[in-house]
Amino acid sequence: MQNDFHFTEAELEETTLEWLEEVGYTALSGSQFEPGGELSSRQSYNDVVLVDHLKSALIAINPEVTMEVVDEAVRKVTIPQHPKLMVNNRTFHKYITDGIDVETREGINNVTKKLWLFDFKHPENNEFLAINQFVIQEGEKEKRPDVILFVNGLPLVVIELKNATNENVGTSDAFNQLQTYKSTIPTLFHFNEIMVISDGFNAKAGTISSNEERFMVWRTMDGQNETGTAHTQLEVLIKGMLNPTVLLDLIRHFILFKDDGRDTIKILAAYHQYHAVNRAVEETKRAASSEGDHKIGVVWHTQGSGKSLSMVFYSGKLIQELDNPTIVVLTDRNDLDDQLFLTFSQSSEILRQSPKQAESREDLRSLLSVEAGGIVFTTMQKFSPDEGVKMATLTDRRNVIVMADEAHRSQYGFSGKLTQAEDNEYVMKYGYAKYLRDALPNASYIGFTGTPIASTDKSTRAVFGDYVDVYDMTQAVADGATVKIYYESRIIPLKLPEGTDLDPMVDEIMEEQEDYVVSKSKSKWSRLEAVAGAQSRLETLAKDFVEHFEERQKASFGKSMIVTMSRRIAIDLYKEIVKLRPNWHSNDDDKGRIKIVMTGSSSDPESWQPFIGNKARREKLANRMKDNDDPLQIVIVRDMWLTGFDVPAMNTMYLDKQMKGHNLMQAIARVNRVFKDKEGGLIVDYIGIADSLKEALQEYTPSDQEQAGVDVATAVNVMLEKYDLITELLYGTNYESFNSDKASVKMQTLNNTMDYILGLGKKQTKLFKDLVTELSKAFALCATEEAAQEINAEVAFFKAVKVALMKLDITGSKPTQKQVDEQLKQLLSKSVVAEGVVDIYESLGLEKPDLSILSDEFLAEVRALPQKNVAVTLLERLLRGKVKSIQRTNLVQSKKFTEMLNGSIDKYNKRTIETSKVIEELIQMAKEMSEAVQRGEDLGLSRDEIAFYDALADHETAKEVLGDDTLKAIAHELTVAIKNNMSVDWSVRESARAKMRVTVRRLLKKYGYPPDLQKMAVDKIVQQAELMAGSL
Repeated sequence: MQNDFHFTEAELEETTLEWLEEVGYTALSGSQFEPGGELSSRQSYNDVVLVDHLKSALIAINPEVTMEVVDEAVRKVTIPQHPKLMVNNRTFHKYITDGIDVETREGINNVTKKLWLFDFKHPENNEFLAINQFVIQEGEKEKRPDVILFVNGLPLVVIELKNATNENVGTSDAFNQLQTYKSTIPTLFHFNEIMVISDGFNAKAGTISSNEERFMVWRTMDGQNETGTAHTQLEVLIKGMLNPTVLLDLIRHFILFKDDGRDTIKILAAYHQYHAVNRAVEETKRAASSEGDHKIGVVWHTQGSGKSLSMVFYSGKLIQELDNPTIVVLTDRNDLDDQLFLTFSQSSEILRQSPKQAESREDLRSLLSVEAGGIVFTTMQKFSPDEGVKMATLTDRRNVIVMADEAHRSQYGFSGKLTQAEDNEYVMKYGYAKYLRDALPNASYIGFTGTPIASTDKSTRAVFGDYVDVYDMTQAVADGATVKIYYESRIIPLKLPEGTDLDPMVDEIMEEQEDYVVSKSKSKWSRLEAVAGAQSRLETLAKDFVEHFEERQKASFGKSMIVTMSRRIAIDLYKEIVKLRPNWHSNDDDKGRIKIVMTGSSSDPESWQPFIGNKARREKLANRMKDNDDPLQIVIVRDMWLTGFDVPAMNTMYLDKQMKGHNLMQAIARVNRVFKDKEGGLIVDYIGIADSLKEALQEYTPSDQEQAGVDVATAVNVMLEKYDLITELLYGTNYESFNSDKASVKMQTLNNTMDYILGLGKKQTKLFKDLVTELSKAFALCATEEAAQEINAEVAFFKAVKVALMKLDITGSKPTQKQVDEQLKQLLSKSVVAEGVVDIYESLGLEKPDLSILSDEFLAEVRALPQKNVAVTLLERLLRGKVKSIQRTNLVQSKKFTEMLNGSIDKYNKRTIETSKVIEELIQMAKEMSEAVQRGEDLGLSRDEIAFYDALADHETAKEVLGDDTLKAIAHELTVAIKNNMSVDWSVRESARAKMRVTVRRLLKKYGYPPDLQKMAVDKIVQQAELMAGSL
């Protein structure tokens, strides 16, 4: 009895449609929307918009406009205005969010009418269709996306599904399929808002510009509770994200376009951003009402999870919900103000305005006096009055919302404090909260933070209230929004005077770093800086850094940041590093591998001036760091770029500066961004921050404490565990000679190891590849550790074997050339076979074959290979490619050869036949395939005619009764008749298919084809005709 459980892609499609129906969609088949069909106004398969549905919706939603205006709106929406996909997509999105302006005449006047595509206030007034297998043709390409969601006739969402029970396919294959659709049927994506990929269990959503790492899960159906494993991710995404109410809210308020200087990126809010913003907007309405307490709350979203964009989405939605309030965005440092201001400036479309940056208190007062609202950026310091002067009221309007970035600084207090000034006079200073209240007495306050509010921090809660939403490190790592942060201690001791306690010095300096630093603290700081910046120590640090950085680069590409205690130390350390690596230095800001990023003034020493840059220089260096192809990989900073600076490729931070609390947590989060295969970020501690890190983590949840500061020894243990499992798997094969000095021996070892792994079977081969991936990730985190160095060469060898196996892979996801190249680059310094895995044929000493020929000479060379398992896998791959090419033209032959190939490989996998005999079977099959291709010419038949001949002769009785000549005559006449009656869309038009069957039956009857075989022959001929239609 068959005991295999299969859940096909078609069944997954059906399940998807059922879930969509549950949330309010009408599920229909793509066959009902053929051009000219009863349910469709499509003129051809090129049409991707259901124009009749769109017109009906526009009339219903905009009842005051004429049909002439509706027709013009439809024309604007459906006719692309630009050759670039992203430009057209952006224009369409603006039509969604801002409406469509159409000029028309009323009497003697020209007037502009605004039409809306959707009724956002009443989702039930819109039409939601889920259509599967919707055929689209563009040029000569015909595609059928699994499911498309149409809202008012517009294809807003494309869902690509892969078989849930096939271990060889997954979400990566679905992602790649969507990329193919983008290039082959790009018109569909002019209107796309969301792309969904799923293998039935896993499901993620992204936009047309998202790389695979940026497709994200949706964790909740109701916005309150996470569903865990009780429901598949696909069901949660459909019911939580694609339900009509959420979908319309998402596309209106939670999608933005961002220009990064080279490309335009379309960003879709993640689930935690969507629900946090909506909660914050509701809390704002409450707090800012006449009965409200002005305390909106605090949104804690861990660093790297998109906090700045959440602030943008919140502002954009609030502007519409509160009838254009004034939003004051508050930071506590100029560089933070600039970074956040840039993010908001790049998001002006969703904000429907450009933010303004207050240059002075007077400018701030002027900007806040505008009744019409706006977004105003300012620093906290602008709310500090001159000594002896009371803070003046800037505006007493209620519709002012103060949004503070990193809302947990000590200066947000109300209480007074006596402070000694330079002239030894004591003055009373208050926390900025008091000055804020004095300046904006009726404003409401919300805070956004990447780190939690300390349990002892009363002032932050007094200003902002309690948490509105929490998205912690644990959840961010689980969702793939961030990666873990690992810790490695490489402390270079400070030679302090005997009896000196470092911690109290640091505490005092840290406490007062935002205020006036009195002479006593200056003295302590000078002593600390002197010992940290001693030349002998910096020489040691520079040498260790260079070695560590270079080992990290061998294991995995990434960018790095060094944090020093002072600008002087930064400059001195830079000089020590470039002494060791002179080629890293360049006086040109557009060149060089290492740079210092710091501010300064004309009063600084002359020798410092080359390292001091203005705002434009910092922006240039920031863009270079963010460019993965730019040679700039290392920056040295004191306090620049430690918050709000986002470089996903940054994987290592070298800390030589004592930091505490949220300052420390914000700084180390620079390395927690998601990037390609990055397993985690690494913090290298040169000065001793372990205790500070533990103390800072006390304010986090217990699970969060496992996500940051993870000892690098953990990665070492994981690495050794995976290494042991791989060596156990390879027990029985001698791969030690991979370290030979002779290239030919290395290559032979690679081939022999591949052969051994393939001989273990498909499951063990897949296990090997998975283990190497896990080993590589762990190794990249601890590449400089002694344990890692001991197995460095073996890791490189295992990676080379994996790449070679992937080049041979038949059914799994194959690496792109770029991915292969990247893996090879990582192997170059230590690789034992670097150049050998580029071309598997070359590595085996074979000429790359022409699939259309598969010559006897080539097959003989394959037969002679000593690696018999490699030979089988290579032949299987080649023959499947050959079958695939035959399948496009000849149904009967492809079926015959598929069954033969599957039979031989099945015997091989079950080990019921010797490997050498399988090779002989496959070689014989290759020859028969070549003969089958030649057979048409021998019979005097064209490619299409031989295909129909084979369909007619597939039953031996028919061949015996009619003979070759009659079958050839039928095949010839069939080819002519079918081509004359065939259109591109006939295969999905039932009327056209019925007509085709009648034509075939008449021909068979005319020539006396055996009646009992006619039905079978008709079915095969129609199927063969479908193949012909696909090649028209």
